[in-house]
Amino acid sequence: MIGNQFSPAEKPLLIRNAKPVDFAGVTSSAIDILVGTDGKIIETGTTIVVPDDAEILDAGGSYLSAGWTDIHTHIWYGGTDISLRPEQCGARHGVTTMVDAGSAGEANFHGLRELMIEPALENVYAFLNIGSIGLVACNRVTELQDMRSIDIDRIAATVEANRDVIVGLKVRASAVISGGWDLVPVKLAKKLGRVLKLPIMVHVGEPPPLYDDILSLLTEGDIVTHCFNGKVGGSILEDEDLYTLVEDAAARGVVLDVGHGGASFSFEVAKAALEKNMLPQTISTDLHNRSMDGAVWDMGTTMSKLLSLGMGFEQVIHAATIAPRKAIRRDHTNLLAKGKPAEFTIFDLEKSDIEVKDSKGITSTLHEIFEPRHAILGARAIAAHRYQPAPGAQLANCPHCGWAR
Repeated sequence: MIGNQFSPAEKPLLIRNAKPVDFAGVTSSAIDILVGTDGKIIETGTTIVVPDDAEILDAGGSYLSAGWTDIHTHIWYGGTDISLRPEQCGARHGVTTMVDAGSAGEANFHGLRELMIEPALENVYAFLNIGSIGLVACNRVTELQDMRSIDIDRIAATVEANRDVIVGLKVRASAVISGGWDLVPVKLAKKLGRVLKLPIMVHVGEPPPLYDDILSLLTEGDIVTHCFNGKVGGSILEDEDLYTLVEDAAARGVVLDVGHGGASFSFEVAKAALEKNMLPQTISTDLHNRSMDGAVWDMGTTMSKLLSLGMGFEQVIHAATIAPRKAIRRDHTNLLAKGKPAEFTIFDLEKSDIEVKDSKGITSTLHEIFEPRHAILGARAIAAHRYQPAPGAQLANCPHCGWAR
C-alpha cells in the first residue's frame, strides 16, 4: 500500500458513535461512518443501515480526527543507526501517516522504499536527504562533508523515479553536521527544490549557519523543523531579531514544525512563543532510537505537551492532522466526504498526572493527555494506545552501536 491506497478488506467497517473534530463543515456531536471493503467512505450520518456482513467498531463517544500525521520520523530500520521500524511509530500508537525525514539519500533510497515504505501498514512518505548516504552513521559520519557528498544528477533521478513517495528534500543545517560549510548545503537544497518543484525541510540547530540566514532563503511551503529548539545561538527566545525573522517567515508561508527529537524541543521556548501567539503549523516527533525512550515517547505525548503549553485543543488536532497533510501536498480537504479513503484516528483526551521531559531535561506534569484508541486505515481498525517506556528504559543502550536509546 503506497500513497493512501488501502489493500481490500474482507468486510466493510461501520464506525459507530464517534465525535468528529476539525472537519470543515461537520458539526454533529457524534456520527457513524460506513467504510467499504475498498477502503473508501460509503456514507456518514446517524441513520446508516448496517450491512449484514459489516464489522462494527463502537467508538463509545470518543473523538475522531483525520489520521494523525507525523512528518518527522526516522524509520529506515537497518539502513541507519538511529532508525526505528515504521510499526514502532505508527498505527498502534494512533499515527496513520508518517514521513521519514532524510534518513536516506539517493544512494540508499531504494532500500528505504522496498523494505520500509512498501510493506508498511501505514502510509509512509519521505524527505530525500541531499547527502548521498543519508544518516547511515548519524552524527558520526556526516552526510555533508563537501561537494563529494552530494550528487545533484542522482538526486534528481531518484526524485523522478519516486515522486509517489518523495514529498520533499531534507538538509541538516548545523555545525555538527556540515562544519564550516555554512549556508552552501541549504542553498543547494533550495535550488534543487526549485528545479524539482519540491519543498525543502531544514533542520536548524547549532550554528553555523545562522538560523537567521536560513530563514532568508526559504519560501512558501518550505519547512523549518526544530522550530522551538533551545540551543544557544539558535533559540528564538534569546534573540528578538531572530524571533521577528521567524514571524516574517511564517507570515509568508514557511511552515514551522515542532520536530521534538532528543535535542530539539524546549518547554521554555515553546511556551514563550505560544504566549506571543506564534503557533507551530505542524506537530511532529522526530522519533528515532535515541529519542523514543528519552524525551519524546510518541505522537500523542508530543501533542499533549503542546496542549499543556497553551495551544487550543482543535489547534493541536489541526497541527497533527490537516496541516501536515497540506505541508506534504497530500489530500487534506473534505476528508469525511463520500468516496474519500478512510484514514482516521479515534482518541480520547484523558485526565493525567504524567511527568514528561523536554529535550533539555526539564520536567513538566501533563494534566491532560491524548490517548489513541484506534487507527483507521481503510476498512481496517487497528487498536492503538499511547507509548510510555518502562522505568529506566531511557538509560538502555543500543546493543549494536552503544548509543543511548
